[in-house]
Amino acid sequence: MMVLKRKIGQAFHLGDDIRITVVDVQNGRHVRFGIEAPAEIPVHRMEIYELIQNENMAASDGNALAWFSGNANKESNNE
Repeated sequence: MMVLKRKIGQAFHLGDDIRITVVDVQNGRHVRFGIEAPAEIPVHRMEIYELIQNENMAASDGNALAWFSGNANKESNNE
């Protein structure tokens, strides 16, 4: 893992196509980022990404009924 220090308004790049800028820091704890990426690159918060992955796993495991009814997360959390 790389750890970077940046001030408000400073940015860094991931490859050639993704630019991340520090937009704001609130109370020294909460950081707001601006992310510029091509439209074909999805950008999600980690909890949303994990939800999408769990739903994709449920759907691909042939458990489409659980996925469709919204029970995929409950079943994935019980494993």
